[in-house]
Amino acid sequence: MANGSLSKGANVALVHRSAVEQGRLHAVVRWSDPRGVVDVDVAALLLGENGKVRHDEDFVFYNAPSSVDGAVRLLGKRSAEDRAEDRVAVDLEALSDEVGTVVIAASLDSDGSGFGDLGELSVEILDASGTPHARFDVGDAGAETAIVLGELYLRNDEWKFRAVGQGWDSGLAGLATDYGITVDETPDLPADAVADQAPTVVADVVADVGAVDPTTVDADDAMQEIVAVVEEGDLIAELPPSVDASEVSEAVATVEDQAPEAPTASVPAPRPKPSRAGVRTRKKKSTAATLPALSLAVDPSWQPARLFSVIGVGNAEEKERRATSTLLSTMMAVRDFGRALVARFGGPAGSVEAYLEVPFTLDDRTVIPDGVIRVARAGRIWTALLEVKTGSAALRTDQIERYLDLARQQGYDAVVTLSNDLAPVGDVHPLQIDGRKLRTVSLHHISWSEVLHEAQMQLAHRGLGDRLQAWVLAELIRYLQHPASGAAGFDDMGAAWVPVRDAVAASTLRPADSKIGTVTTAWEKLIRHLSLTMTSTLGVAVTPVQPRRLARDHAARAQAAAAELAGAGTLTATLRVPGASGNISVVADLRTAQVRTSITVDAPREGGGARLVNWIVRQLPEAPETLTVEALFARRDQSACETLRDVRADSGVLLTDAGAEIKSFRLAATTPMGTKRNGVRKAFVPSVNDAVEAFYARVVQGLKPSPPRLPTDVAEDAIVAVDTTN
Repeated sequence: MANGSLSKGANVALVHRSAVEQGRLHAVVRWSDPRGVVDVDVAALLLGENGKVRHDEDFVFYNAPSSVDGAVRLLGKRSAEDRAEDRVAVDLEALSDEVGTVVIAASLDSDGSGFGDLGELSVEILDASGTPHARFDVGDAGAETAIVLGELYLRNDEWKFRAVGQGWDSGLAGLATDYGITVDETPDLPADAVADQAPTVVADVVADVGAVDPTTVDADDAMQEIVAVVEEGDLIAELPPSVDASEVSEAVATVEDQAPEAPTASVPAPRPKPSRAGVRTRKKKSTAATLPALSLAVDPSWQPARLFSVIGVGNAEEKERRATSTLLSTMMAVRDFGRALVARFGGPAGSVEAYLEVPFTLDDRTVIPDGVIRVARAGRIWTALLEVKTGSAALRTDQIERYLDLARQQGYDAVVTLSNDLAPVGDVHPLQIDGRKLRTVSLHHISWSEVLHEAQMQLAHRGLGDRLQAWVLAELIRYLQHPASGAAGFDDMGAAWVPVRDAVAASTLRPADSKIGTVTTAWEKLIRHLSLTMTSTLGVAVTPVQPRRLARDHAARAQAAAAELAGAGTLTATLRVPGASGNISVVADLRTAQVRTSITVDAPREGGGARLVNWIVRQLPEAPETLTVEALFARRDQSACETLRDVRADSGVLLTDAGAEIKSFRLAATTPMGTKRNGVRKAFVPSVNDAVEAFYARVVQGLKPSPPRLPTDVAEDAIVAVDTTN
């Protein structure tokens, strides 16, 4: 197999039919979306000799993310540097002999957009070790809303890949119909009745995990993990004049496809549902179960009973064991949550079984991973070994490589590591591992922050129709949020924070200082954690944005961040909230010990200056009077800035030139910055989190233009925390 970049219609050989055991391939579809409005979904079709599907079950897409035999599976969306990606796993060895072609396609879930609106669109074929063997860049897409990117096909006993690039303007339904799928576009069936009422949950718990809204939500709307990439000029207008666009930091935030559970021999088959002719290409909807509050407590000090107790959690080993058991048992009990996590690790949809501390023998030594996860699907069993750390415990390279050797020996599929180490960029493992050990076994990392995020998304936004499962998941969230669990999430800037902070204050910090990289990396982790938290709260994918030249180059990004911190004493980031009037700029100024949050809002094209000023002021009823309102005029050398208090009293204070045309408004808030590396009181991390969440709640969510309903459920404690520090 040879690497290659293909033109449309070209093909490349991948693997001989006699060596299909090497044919575990991933088709990775990547795209960039400068406007942040397009949602791409990948699909696959299994074709017979006649170039058509054999039956409707040969259509693998978001409503059916695995083929019947498990040979073709959707692995879910994730970020990949400056673009989003969606993956399809194809196991050539497991394919039926009747299948001679696997079509890799994509479609759009958007209003009025075509593939031509994307900045980039490509498909790449990787082998089991992650080595690329073919790539096709689509350069001529237009108004098409569905497209065949390429196809894996068997010719003369050799599996090959062909670049196709053929589009449809009739969407996924039109593409599927042309390949022989019977498409049913009738309205959705009524949702099944909610299961019998389960134990109730105290109101404070529901508030902690996010209000569980019984309205119907789209399972895919809330979990896309995209790193938005913009041209540098687009960011300059959104940042304070002292901050350059190249200094914008990045973090990432994931959508996971979910599938119906395959019934097992020990579980009664579900009741038959009304039949439906054909396949629905509309995305499935989920209905969230409500959790009523406990109301019979005599005093607020009464603590509700916990399903997962935090009493008696002693040393680090006990925390690790209890957290592992709590998580794995919940993955088995709450099937959609378990599937969502397994999908992140490349596993199939199916019944999840998990086991604790299973002993194995490797080279005459006993090896005991913290857990074993197994999923049965279509006659095959997918298995992953799990290594867990809690608190400040760190993963060890030698231990993980030993587990990789064990997984290879046992014929297992993956090794998963779980700790409080949140990667600044998604899908990047925190350890440097010998690549030779990853040829047949995949390695994945997830942080406790991401586990909590996944649980909150499932409970509050994707929905669980079963109240008992909703209660169990709410109890997992309660457990993970308790300090005794050891699943702290990101709350520590690291040992380098204090000396770097002091060096900034003394103006002695230099870009080449050894400790500066540790702090800038911690800042990226903080921003990623913040985006995950806001996504969980709002139910939409909150994502960082950054200039294109930095998105692709980690070294350049680190160098730019170091230069900014040493020169200006600031750490910066920009967050995009779907539906908001603009991006949110975040600047932590270590010299002034302040956190600055701001947003730039385009002004209406019609109306005079006074009318436009009144237009923006009317949208800020909850904003603090100390908010600064800056009018940006068509002439770049003109601007006027006053506090909201003064603008409310007299709109004319911003109209220094009656004839000047207002182009946009920049709204900015300043709050005290915590200086401690960790903790709650006067700590840096919570001060940044509270500043951003309060700015969104008081300023951003009420701004126009916006969709009919912008997310509003930002925690009140963030506002309180900011108020008490002023």
